[in-house]
Amino acid sequence: MSNQMITSFLTTIAQSLRTLNPSDVRKLAEREVNIGLTAATEDGLNRMWDFLAPAHISERRKDELVRLVHPLGPRLPGMPPRPDHVDLELWEEGLAKPPHAFTFYRRDPDRTVQEILDRHDELGLPLARQFVVFRKAVSEKIVNAVSQENALFSIATSLPNIVPNLLSLPFAVGEFASDTAFITANQLRMAFLLAGANDRPIGYREQKAQVASVIAGAFGWRSLARQLISKLPFGAGVASKATVAYAGTWIVGQGLRKLYGMGGQLSRQERETLYDEGLAKGKTVVTALVARLRKTA
Repeated sequence: MSNQMITSFLTTIAQSLRTLNPSDVRKLAEREVNIGLTAATEDGLNRMWDFLAPAHISERRKDELVRLVHPLGPRLPGMPPRPDHVDLELWEEGLAKPPHAFTFYRRDPDRTVQEILDRHDELGLPLARQFVVFRKAVSEKIVNAVSQENALFSIATSLPNIVPNLLSLPFAVGEFASDTAFITANQLRMAFLLAGANDRPIGYREQKAQVASVIAGAFGWRSLARQLISKLPFGAGVASKATVAYAGTWIVGQGLRKLYGMGGQLSRQERETLYDEGLAKGKTVVTALVARLRKTA
């Protein structure tokens, strides 16, 4: 890539990122979520507390969560004051709960997590930041959503005459000179969201290493695209272009998830495995998107 092309690309990215404000993500992630607990016994309350504050988290973090988790039964001496309103109510399994409350499934806590996120998507980011039990599901949802947005953008730029405003994209399409600029900006947005979900600092300065990595990766996008397309049986075209956009973004997301969740980078073997997994997921998503868009058009 020539110096002129590099300068042009960076200028486009800088212009596009004016609408990408990490402070918005930070504000959402830092919202406090108060959870009320109802159980028939003290043991039931303890099990729900252990679900929200597992043994492996630090004592400092547990002390912070005491302010956010509130037994809803009779208030005992020494208990912190309750807020006037709780955002979620969690009831022990077997109790007759009100419609707005959620059941804590002792033997299937993942079901509890999923039911909460299905009904309260707007709370996903702050829940994940404050309660580690939500982090895996929320992080997966972020990566899948942004990967789909990038695939949809690739379809929109290839089939502008048939794509309606079916799905809302985070940026105006006209602001971007190329697929690569949009994909890069949206991957940076994904980095902010994943940092928030994993209780990491959010922002260009705070995440300068990840921001630099995503932008640097954009220069190798064509090489990555060729590597991914070589694995696709249907070759070039709208479907392959969108599938690569999905898979490439998904791979970046998995790398960020490992960095924020476990520390360290993906190994070469992990990346190769993720290429195949991302392409399989991308092909399924893109096939459904194209069919839906054509049908609607």
